[in-house]
This record gives sequence, C-alpha cells and structure tokens, in this order.
Amino acid sequence: MDESGRTARSTPQSGRPAYPDWLDTAVFYQIYPQSFFDANGDGIGDLNGIEAKLPYLQALGINALWLNPCFVSPFKDAGYDVSDFLRIAPRYGDNSDLCSLLGAAHACNIRVCLDLVAGHTSDQHPWFQASCRPEPNAYSDRYIWTTSPWVKRDGEINFISGTTDRNGSFAINFFAHQPALNYGFAHPKHAYQQPVDAPGPQATRQALKDIMAFWLDLGVDGFRVDMAASLVREDPEQAAIRALWQDVRHWMDAHYPERVLIAEWGDPATAIDSGFHVDFMLHFGTPGYDALFLDETTFPSRQQARYFDSSGQGDFRRFWRHFNPHWQAVGEKGFLSLPSSNHDVQRPAAGSRSAEDLKVVFTFLLTWPQVPFIYYGDEIGLRYLDGLISKEGGYERTGSRTPMQWDGSPLAGFSTNPEAEPYLPLDPDPLRPTVAAQMEDADSLWRHVQQLIFLRQNEADLRPRATLDLLSADSAGYPLVYRRGEKLLVALNPSREARKVQASRSSGDVVPILTRRCALTHNGSQWTLSIGPRGYGVFQIE
Repeated sequence: MDESGRTARSTPQSGRPAYPDWLDTAVFYQIYPQSFFDANGDGIGDLNGIEAKLPYLQALGINALWLNPCFVSPFKDAGYDVSDFLRIAPRYGDNSDLCSLLGAAHACNIRVCLDLVAGHTSDQHPWFQASCRPEPNAYSDRYIWTTSPWVKRDGEINFISGTTDRNGSFAINFFAHQPALNYGFAHPKHAYQQPVDAPGPQATRQALKDIMAFWLDLGVDGFRVDMAASLVREDPEQAAIRALWQDVRHWMDAHYPERVLIAEWGDPATAIDSGFHVDFMLHFGTPGYDALFLDETTFPSRQQARYFDSSGQGDFRRFWRHFNPHWQAVGEKGFLSLPSSNHDVQRPAAGSRSAEDLKVVFTFLLTWPQVPFIYYGDEIGLRYLDGLISKEGGYERTGSRTPMQWDGSPLAGFSTNPEAEPYLPLDPDPLRPTVAAQMEDADSLWRHVQQLIFLRQNEADLRPRATLDLLSADSAGYPLVYRRGEKLLVALNPSREARKVQASRSSGDVVPILTRRCALTHNGSQWTLSIGPRGYGVFQIE
C-alpha cells in the first residue's frame, strides 16, 4: 500500500483456507422472524413462513440466512432476552419446524445461521431463577453478583438489587431484565470478581458450547454472536476475550469444520484474530460505517454528511481510512462485512433516499470486497417508519422492524389471514414498495439487486478475496472508481451532479456489464469516464 491508499491484496495461496469455502460466494439475508411472513395467520411471522418463502430467496440469489433470535423468551427485548436456549419460541413454531426449515433450505443450497445471545439471559431463565436463591447451588456463580445489595454501579457495570432474597446485586448487560452471564474478569479488582478460570466462569463457557452443539447437531450452519466482545470483564487488552473465542473456534474447527462464527464486535481486526470468520463494520466500534450511510440526523454529534448522499458533500476517505487498516489486518484469515442495515439502525430507505439512490448503494455493497448482508426488505426499499410506538424494546429501532411487503393486498401479503393484526404496523403509503410489483418491473431496485447478486456469485473478480485497486483514493469519491481483480472496473456517483474524470488508458477495451448513466470512452492514451446523477457502472476490461 502506498500513501495514496491504492491497495491490492493477492488471492489465497494454495491449500485449505482458514474458513469454509462457501463463504467465498455467500450473500447473507438477515430475517427478523416476526416480521417476515406469517404462515399460521396469527399476525406474527414464523419459521414455516420463512420456509414458504425459500423460493423467493432463491430467485433473488440468496444462499445464506441469519435469523434473529427465535428461542423461548418473554420478548421484552424482541427475543434477545432468552429464557430457554434449547427450544424454539412457540410463536415461531417448535424445534421440528426449525429442522424442517433447515432441511428445505439446504435442499435449496441455502445455509442457515442463528443468533446466539452469549452474554446474558432473560431474568426468567431457570439458570437465573436458581442463581437468585440465597442458598448456594450449581447456578450461584452463573451470573455476576456482588456480595452487597447496595452496589448499583462499578466502573462500566450496572447492577440491580432488591428484587431477590440473595444478599447481593446482579450485573445487567443491557436492559434491567437481562442479567449478565459470568465469564469471569481478566484482572479481578474486588472480591466478587471471579477470574476467568474459576469454576463459575468455566461452567458458563461449557454451557455456551453445549448450546452451540445442540443446534449444530441439528444442522445449523453457524451463529451470529450478539455483543461478542462483552463477555469477559476488566479486560482492557482484550486478551481474555480473544482467548475465549479462540478456544470456541478451535472446538468448532475440530467438530464442525464447515460452520461459521459471525461477530457483532465492530472491530474486524480483533474479532477475526479472536477466531471469528466474519465481523461487521457497524454504527459502533470501529468508525467508518457512519461515513457511508448514517448522517447527523442519526448521530447528532457527528456533523458530517454521509458519502451516499445526493448532496455530494460526503467524503469516501472518511470510510476508507478506517476500512483499509482492518482489511489489511484481517488478510486471509476472515472477512469484513458492511450490512445494508439491520434491526438496530435505520434502513437505507430513510429520509429522502429514493430507489435510484439505493441502486447506487447496492452497487457498492455487492461489488466491494466484503461478505454482503442484506436486511430483509432492503432489496425493495422497505422504508424506515419514523414515530412508531415501541414494541418489545425496539424504541427508535422499531421503525426498521416492520412487516415485509409482499404484494398489494391490505396486509401487503404479510399474513395468510387478511384479518390478522400484524406484529407491527405496515407502511401506510399507498405507493409502498412490494415484492410483487418490483419482480414485474425490469427497472426496479429488486431486479438491480438480483442482477448484482448474480454477477457477484459468477464473477470471481467480485469475490471478497479478489484484489482491490482504489483509483479515486485522492478525492472525496465523486465519482468513486475502483478495480476488482483482473478484469472488472466499478464506478459510482451518488451525487445529483454529473461527474467526469480522465485516466490513463491501459491495453484492451472496456465492455459495459451493468450501467446506468455511465459511459467510458477513450481517445488515444486517455480514458474518459462520464457518469450522470446517481449513476453507476460495472465494466469488464478486455
């Protein structure tokens, strides 16, 4: 890498890589189960509904799924408060329904990963109920407890007391009803802080493996791990948490070598070094994602425009200077991911973004060197609905969790029961986007995403391991131009202004593959790239 930021990385050396081969061509689709498709007519999406829509996912080109938590839960935090890790929540079906989904998905060559809430449980989990008892028992140290009920906070840890007869306070991870599991403290400072090799933390670690093995033995293809970096406390160097996940990865490689670990860590270099196959750049942790998609309306303290804004006031270098070091550090050990959005952030179809804007966004996401994760509905421009009443701990995130819009019927085809009360309100706009309408429109966002997925899975130069040469490293990225592998050139212009750039011509010619308002012409030794407002181009170099 030179000072300009131009970077190239070679493809893997011969021999087995450090990850399952199927990740090379994986395009993940994140499903929020309660909002995808309601097969039994009760207004809540379910596993049978996901199975019924597998042909749709095949048609789009999806070959891997991540399902948000579907375990038994009181649903005070949309399933991230688990009360039984080994049973499917009845509102989604039962364990046999998951097995049916796995079999049907695998028959379609679609992998299925579950969401693993590793750091905490619901306060209704039997482990916690036992841990609350004053008498010592096998679960007394499964959670983090102080020896005094008067402790409310210690450093960054919040505690709850007065709800049990145990003489102490218990740590929480997020909401008050989510007690933190005890994986130990790397550098214990107080009597209540147990080291990572103490019996309690070791039992918790074994329980984590037991939960994973239960679902892996049923055929699950891996896990996305919630709050993956948070398990070990007082670990400023993150040595203990890295060691924990490296141990889990070693165990998985020995017993389940084709399965994957996906981190919600937000620090790809550290997460991949810790044994994960994939980590996200997100709205927290490593900066950069916000420079692409999330502006000051999302983060008032960050008074800089996003790059994918039609104003053209963003700066791609804000993203690049954070992405590139992580990409270099990860090397051949794993993958980064830039999701289209997820259940915790605003969808890309928020504010004034149009389908034309989103086509440019998806052209980037599906040609950039990363493992793509498409949040359900983003492929049709499902809108973020502002101002919804919170549901199951969603708060401002609720607007990104509304039902999938399948067709033009009153409930948008979300439920088999047209009289059902849907889990969340649907977009009230009569012009709301639907799958049915976009599948019939050759110029729709859905068709564009489908074409890009097909290209990605059939062009080796668009795989995550193909080289990247950023040709616009010295500018704000309007247009953004980069070369992938040996034969592909990509150009993007999210702004509302036409752009033009010249470059030295190499040998050969350039053939358009997928373009809109974008052309490459040459005159002797010079190329001229002309790209209109919200234009994009994928070209083959011959």
